[in-house]
Amino acid sequence: QVQLVESGGGLVQAGGSLRLSCAASGRILSNYAMGWFRQAPGKEREFVAAIRWSAGNIIYADLVKGRFTISRDKANNTMSLQMNNLKPEDTAVYYCASSSGFGSMTNQYNYAAWGQGTQVTVSS
Repeated sequence: QVQLVESGGGLVQAGGSLRLSCAASGRILSNYAMGWFRQAPGKEREFVAAIRWSAGNIIYADLVKGRFTISRDKANNTMSLQMNNLKPEDTAVYYCASSSGFGSMTNQYNYAAWGQGTQVTVSS
């Protein structure tokens, strides 16, 4: 079982940047996908970005494409999300998650392990 811990959230003004990190412990198989999801107050959790652990295939939600960059460090079992040009609507709790590798990387129900979440607040 993979265990995940996020860090790097905080308060930033619109137009600013933040970098989230996710440290994974346990065995991450090569076909696993790692993803970022977010949940704003009163809204459902939504997909942000994901990366295939071994091959490095990446997919982004349209809302963050061009502003966010996902990356992973296989040697250190960490994943990051660089968020630039942040907007107030990016305010949410951000979660990292690990998928067994089957099914769409954008579907949260394909992810079995989740971190505790980190708050990102973007002020206008």
